[in-house]
Amino acid sequence: DLQTTQIQSEKTILRIMQPFTNHNGGDLAFGHDGKLYIGMGDGGSGNDPQGNAQNLSSLLGKILRIDVDQQKEGKFYGIPHDNPFRTQSKIAPEIWAYGLRNPWRFSFDSENGDLYVGDVGQSGREEINRIQGGGNYGWNIMEGTICTPGVHPSCDPSRYAAPIFDYPRGE
Repeated sequence: DLQTTQIQSEKTILRIMQPFTNHNGGDLAFGHDGKLYIGMGDGGSGNDPQGNAQNLSSLLGKILRIDVDQQKEGKFYGIPHDNPFRTQSKIAPEIWAYGLRNPWRFSFDSENGDLYVGDVGQSGREEINRIQGGGNYGWNIMEGTICTPGVHPSCDPSRYAAPIFDYPRGE
């Protein structure tokens, strides 16, 4: 029957363990380039206690980009040749962009393919980012355009990609 056929054709291509039950991301889509983009939250709890978003060996707190039409290096997917960290040791090659808290929704611009992401704030700001390959969007050092309250009371915003729009959580 149809249901049995669907189950038999399903294949898990990537499994990422989550240390907490929240901030698990929530969107995936194929880009105009045919690659699969995956939004991954920082793993949960408050203020990213495991430091996943800034840790380039972790897949959490990131936008990942993989090629599901290839199988390489013992995985059910390949790493696109133009992923920004593909050739760097001790960095997960799947990472397209990092420093995100919980990229729950994203969309590609239908005309130019730009990727826009809604990222949930902790307690101060919500943000929308235009994602660039290799970009660091600052979480947990920055929350939107401010230094993360209670975590990094002072920081250098020039070190991180600024959101195109942010707003207080109360709005």
